[in-house]
Amino acid sequence: MTATLELKGSTRSRFDLYAIAAGVVGWALLNLAVLGLAKGVLPFDRPTMAGMPFALQVAMPTLGLIEQLALMGLVWWLTRRRTAFDMAARAPETAQTWRETLALLAYAMLGQIGGWIVGPALGYRPFSFHLAGSMVGCSTPPSPGEALLWASYNFVVFAVIPYLWFRRTYADRDLNLVSTDRRNDWTVILVVESAVQLAAMPGVFKMTPGAFLAAAPIAFVLFFFGTVLPTMVLIYAILLPRYLKLTGSPALTVILGGLTYALMHLVEGWSTFRTPHDLLLSVIFVFVNYTGPGMFKSFATVRTGNAWVHALGYHAIAPHVIVDAPLIAEVFAIH
Repeated sequence: MTATLELKGSTRSRFDLYAIAAGVVGWALLNLAVLGLAKGVLPFDRPTMAGMPFALQVAMPTLGLIEQLALMGLVWWLTRRRTAFDMAARAPETAQTWRETLALLAYAMLGQIGGWIVGPALGYRPFSFHLAGSMVGCSTPPSPGEALLWASYNFVVFAVIPYLWFRRTYADRDLNLVSTDRRNDWTVILVVESAVQLAAMPGVFKMTPGAFLAAAPIAFVLFFFGTVLPTMVLIYAILLPRYLKLTGSPALTVILGGLTYALMHLVEGWSTFRTPHDLLLSVIFVFVNYTGPGMFKSFATVRTGNAWVHALGYHAIAPHVIVDAPLIAEVFAIH
């Protein structure tokens, strides 16, 4: 029995290494594709990056990935003494896990397509997991109606409906929504938030104190319902334990979580679809831009078993309050 267990552990370690190697190769190929397609120009609607050299625009996601890998190391160190838990055991038997995973991914894609239809049908842009202009600005800021409808649509479609459906069968602990070590979870949240995020996000300094104090609560509520809860429920509460159950590999689970996070941003406010070339470049850049942050969220959840940790430590405040408060001030005419 001991030899069998050691073999399984050794096999899993090799599988993790293969997953990491595949991830590195995939990352390099995506970046080479961006360089080949862009030919020195990224045609995206990102005013905050308009004056940035092309090389730096292309390098920024990789620089961000280096930061995210460093944060993973920090989270590993902070959680190294936690009592072990089995997140894969929170998913059902394998056949049922396959059915639930594939069905939820199909539902998520249908939900995205619905957002691409509902937004334009009402005179707005297609909806994604980010409000148009989030993080990078946009040439035409959203209206208050667009912002509120975007948040409402995402909250209902990607958070409320999946949660209520799975909550019929599974407890909140099975959905990664209950802490197994509250003190350690809050340590991770506060250290990650204060050590890197708050120091690295300068949006607050672009506003008067009064404007920031007025815009920040609106930004928090809007993005909490529009992207933080949908992301947490759909990917990190429901899908992540199932990825771990199906793969048996923490590394591949982290990568799949990152890819799923990117997949839910296929049509961003900065994307351009004027030509097939621009469409392909936009989709590829979505994966380059969002896989790294999604991987960190996955890693924090795998290490803590609590999807709230990434939501509060790496999503709700920074970036969506610290960076996006100026956008919200513009949307709601706060001066």
